[in-house]
Amino acid sequence: MRIVVAGATGTVGRHVVAVAQRRGHEVVPLSRSTGQDVSTGVGLDAALTAADAVIDVTSVASTSAAASVEFFGAATRHLLAAEVRQSVGHHVALSIVGIDYLPLGYYAGKVEQERLVTAGPVPFSILRTTQFHEFARQVLGRASFGPIALVPAGLLRPIAAADVADALVAIADGTERGRHRDLRGPRDEILLGMVRKVIRADGRRMPALGVSLPCAYWRGMRSGVLRGTGDEGEAPTTFDEWLTGERSS
Repeated sequence: MRIVVAGATGTVGRHVVAVAQRRGHEVVPLSRSTGQDVSTGVGLDAALTAADAVIDVTSVASTSAAASVEFFGAATRHLLAAEVRQSVGHHVALSIVGIDYLPLGYYAGKVEQERLVTAGPVPFSILRTTQFHEFARQVLGRASFGPIALVPAGLLRPIAAADVADALVAIADGTERGRHRDLRGPRDEILLGMVRKVIRADGRRMPALGVSLPCAYWRGMRSGVLRGTGDEGEAPTTFDEWLTGERSS
């Protein structure tokens, strides 16, 4: 199969590229550095020529609902339009568990993405997953204030990005279309505990303190609504296993 990966250089995208190549697929990574821009549609037609499937794992570094909706709306419209012109038969989109209950900030864009894909002209698959293990390191980067880290309270069921990539490529390989069974990690984790483990793994001596933020997003995060309901499939890699693998890689 010829698989185009949108967001190929991101947290999940780099794993999707590796998994698809390992399974013998011809992979076309989309990147601004190689002349494609999903936000404007530039370069998409040439990149999607003769493609069998597009896996969309694009992302935007913003917590603004308006910015997220604008990005995912534009990216999805441009991808779907190019897929129609190039007769691509399968659009695979990565989404997030629980966004129906918390359609705020970044998640508002994912809601819009799902709406466009579901109503669009291309046969589609949507896979929702929980937050990635990598989230802990991202939070640490934003929560460090001088010698300490102030970590928002959060109850998660995190998943390894590599496990997500395996699932996405399997979906692209298959014939089933539509909303797939959600996927989450194997264990509940407290965000503060995850961040503390990252600090120790990095060999740093930094106290990490939990804080309870009042905004709706973080209220939702600590409520556990984003960890799923228990009806999801479960990926194999625990946070501790992922962290051990990251240290040894």
